Amino acid sequence: MTRTDTAFEAWDARWQTEAGRAAWLEPEAEVQAVVPLLRARGVRTVLDLGCGVGRHARFLAQQGFVVYACDASWHGLAYLRQDGNLRGSRLLLCQAQMTALPYRAACLDYVLAWNVIYHGDETVVRQVLAEIARVLKPGALLQATMLSKRNVDVRTGREIAPNTFVNEGTEDKHHPHYYCNAAELVALLRDFELLRLSDVEQRRPGAYHWQFVAERRP
Repeated sequence: MTRTDTAFEAWDARWQTEAGRAAWLEPEAEVQAVVPLLRARGVRTVLDLGCGVGRHARFLAQQGFVVYACDASWHGLAYLRQDGNLRGSRLLLCQAQMTALPYRAACLDYVLAWNVIYHGDETVVRQVLAEIARVLKPGALLQATMLSKRNVDVRTGREIAPNTFVNEGTEDKHHPHYYCNAAELVALLRDFELLRLSDVEQRRPGAYHWQFVAERRP
């Protein structure tokens, strides 16, 4: 069977150059904005899943959270380890696949998966969501993104599996990406209760992504 969870290989190559990292160093406004909610809920332990070069892991550690940063990319984690400003912060790095998280069950208060989960086909997406549900405490929070079917790349991509497209003509679409509509997203999140959901453009016109915050069901 052909693997579809290979996006980390392209990202690993990107993280090796200054130019490749340049656009991925500042935390997203939506992630910064969730901090008051995390504090109100007494969040202590968080996971930045697919942390890349660590823009969100770094930010969350600076906010005083105990941060687990996980990525399959060796070079992304290596870049994060070199950050001297993180000395003394509680930041624990781990190289692992998103479909097999090396954390015990119900140990985390919050998982962030920004532009990560959809890198694969539906089987991969379901495996990742199941792993996230496993490591989250009941009532804990997931903040994540998924690709919307309103995204322009759906119309130009090559479908290799249901709702899964490859688009060799764009910057990062030469590996599989999974797209969904609102109903399909809700069905995927069967272990969660949606608290916030929006379908917004990211970085360029037509690049629609679902952005959401959800609570792990008891």
